Amino acid sequence: MSLFGDGLEAAVQKAYTRPAPKSAGAQMRYLVKQLKGTKAVAQMLRVSQRTVERYVKGQIKKPRPDLAARLEREVKKRWQPQIRAKARQKAATTGGIVIDTRARMGYTAPIGSTDQDRIRHLTVALPPQYAARLFDAQEAGATDQQLQEIAAEALKEVYFQDGGRRAGSLEEVRFTDIEHLEFDL
Repeated sequence: MSLFGDGLEAAVQKAYTRPAPKSAGAQMRYLVKQLKGTKAVAQMLRVSQRTVERYVKGQIKKPRPDLAARLEREVKKRWQPQIRAKARQKAATTGGIVIDTRARMGYTAPIGSTDQDRIRHLTVALPPQYAARLFDAQEAGATDQQLQEIAAEALKEVYFQDGGRRAGSLEEVRFTDIEHLEFDL
């Protein structure tokens, strides 16, 4: 995935009511149940069907690091879909989303203002419409660049312009060199 996509996903995963399966065998059994068979799981994880069967039976316990990462990602993608959907819905309608970032930010503004890019650490609560736009774009398969543009626009509106109370002539916010990015619902 991506920095923004993974960040949004991690924020939603905090809403889980039960922890996702931890052991490779439990994760494999969960995926087999979800995809209704070992063949589909084997194709998705790019391993043999026999390998999947061995994990399910407990004959293999410790996957290679690359397989462990794919396994965990696929389980988390499918874990508690209703709770993930509710968390997204709440953020998009009433709760909003908090962005915590340390990145280089600057803006395009009329001559005479200090528009110099600089590293800033911001923690900003974004209103529900921006949470909705971020989640909708993510669902539609937006690139990291597109998600970054939505976040930059949100920061321009909420942080730099304070909802229209200042910096009204600000044209564009540049949001680059991201060192840290975290979302919270």
